[in-house]
Amino acid sequence: MARINLLSPRLANQIAAGEVVERPASVVKELLENSLDAEATQLDVDIEQGGVRRMKIRDNGRGIVKDDLSLAMSRHATSKISTLDDLEAVQTLGFRGEALASISSVSRMHLTSKAYGEDEAWRVEAEGKDMTTAVRPASHPDGTTIEVRDLFFNTPARRKFLRTEKTEFNHLEEVVKRLALSRYDVGFRLSHNGKQVYDLRPVTDQLHAEHRLGTLLGKKFIENALTIDVEAAGLRLWGWIGLPTFSRSQADLQYFFVNGRVVRDKLVAHAVRQAYRDVLYNGRHPTFVLYLELDPATVDVNVHPTKHEVRFRDGRLVHDFLFSRIHKVIADVRPESGEAPTQIGGAPDAEVASMPTQQSRMAFQREPQSAAGGVPWGAPNNNPVRGEQVRGQLEGLRQLNENANQALGVVGGGEIPQGIDPLTGEILESASNSPMPREETEQTFYRQEGDNGRRFEELVSESDAHDMPPLGYAVAQIHGVYILAESSVGLIVVDMHAAHERIVYERMKNAFYAKSVPSQPLLVPINVTVSQSEADLVEDSQSVFEAFGFKVERTGVESVMVREVPIILINGDVENLVRDVISDLTVNGATDLLEARANELMASMACHGAVRANRKLTIAEMNSLLRDMEVTERSGQCNHGRPTWTQLSMSDLDKLFLRGR
Repeated sequence: MARINLLSPRLANQIAAGEVVERPASVVKELLENSLDAEATQLDVDIEQGGVRRMKIRDNGRGIVKDDLSLAMSRHATSKISTLDDLEAVQTLGFRGEALASISSVSRMHLTSKAYGEDEAWRVEAEGKDMTTAVRPASHPDGTTIEVRDLFFNTPARRKFLRTEKTEFNHLEEVVKRLALSRYDVGFRLSHNGKQVYDLRPVTDQLHAEHRLGTLLGKKFIENALTIDVEAAGLRLWGWIGLPTFSRSQADLQYFFVNGRVVRDKLVAHAVRQAYRDVLYNGRHPTFVLYLELDPATVDVNVHPTKHEVRFRDGRLVHDFLFSRIHKVIADVRPESGEAPTQIGGAPDAEVASMPTQQSRMAFQREPQSAAGGVPWGAPNNNPVRGEQVRGQLEGLRQLNENANQALGVVGGGEIPQGIDPLTGEILESASNSPMPREETEQTFYRQEGDNGRRFEELVSESDAHDMPPLGYAVAQIHGVYILAESSVGLIVVDMHAAHERIVYERMKNAFYAKSVPSQPLLVPINVTVSQSEADLVEDSQSVFEAFGFKVERTGVESVMVREVPIILINGDVENLVRDVISDLTVNGATDLLEARANELMASMACHGAVRANRKLTIAEMNSLLRDMEVTERSGQCNHGRPTWTQLSMSDLDKLFLRGR
């Protein structure tokens, strides 16, 4: 049996390099983080052949004094921490002191630096052979330049695993992009094979920060993003989140920073996914650039070799904070007439493919407003509708409201109109909805009760500018599917089924969660066999189950008994649901499976209860639907994540007909 030997410094560094230096992008990440920790305000990155041949990083930071240059190339040598207390509250990007030693062991590295206040610059070289270094004078301004050549030249097996030049540079560019998003006050320049890729100047205000975002992530992201800046319980969350209609087929436009450090964390991903759950199309991923600031002592960054993962001291608090704040911002989005869209439909952006809707191109407001007359909804229009002339139409609002309330058992005034299903709110087939001659159908589109048969377009021409609501007023229905409305911006097109589906769904949720969830005892209780730790977890999480009408009791060391379930889930697979909840609690410390399952059933009920295609609506009913959309949370998407409306501005219409040319 071989004896135990102490590894040579060179071999130890190459082993460490296997964790730290995976590819050229890993080298750039470590060196740029060192520059940022040195308080640099300008970083220049020059790359050749994807970084395999040459990487040069130059900064204007504090620099390294002569006596520390050789020590900087040693393992576990750092100026960033000195005691255990420093490690427990790390405030720098780097802290282990392994990067330079690991990089120099698998490459030819030259480091030149001039410290602040020093008269001379000094240079040190390492060739990946022995770890001895020699320091000699050099010419250099304040700051540090590190040049890394021939990566993995002395480890051919690792060099074979590198990808093509284009692939390696894409990974490297992503690293620069993340760091540029983490520090807006620092300038970044990136060039590849002599061609400049980025030249980002330092910024200190919101406008220029968004310009940097547009440069790095595409203008589409900024055009379809909502800003967020909230603070509570010692946590601050700020940044940008994409509208639900601006989603991706993969999670490649998601950036999350904790105290300036980019991280990929399961807890964060779960909280964001939960916040978007009700509004994303199946299989799509949200987009966001978010920054979480908290006390460094409450987060452990020393849990992963590349520091991409973190551990929060109070993960439940962080999870609930992220979910609640993002969920509220998405829910509070309301359409408000203002900026007109610059285009409609068309091919998706080459960098960011969004779903084909123009909701995001309108201005948005965060607080719902009343749909009653006299409220200024948005910018004036030449031909808006006066509030007093459409109050007859708004009578339909009361009808639709009461229909949904009846479906939920909510008490409301007034009688249920004929032709409406009192249980689902669905508009039923009746004599009034039977096929009519073409002339009568056209008259239905343009006439409304109480106006002596006057055409809708006549009413439009007489109205006051300040009474125009965000989604305007209905003028027609197309093939029993879409509602056309005129707004101060132009033309609004609404999918009536999708819109009504969301309205009914939100009302059902509000009624369901406004009171304690009704439960029903099981005639035969369900015994579930679990592990001892899972049984302990169930015993400690009674409040989670009780909040959704479950009564789950521990009956043995490795068993629990389900005695009551919520009425809405009475026909579901209770045993598997309980197991899934326990698993979710074990992994994430929290669960939303019970709420998700209840919402799924309510969404299905709302889908079946919403007005169906090929139902002829009166102008009053169409306007009532528009008004409901304006005050309903998440009304921009149906329960399945599909958009509910889009718009064409007057400029878009002019372009279609080549007007003004």
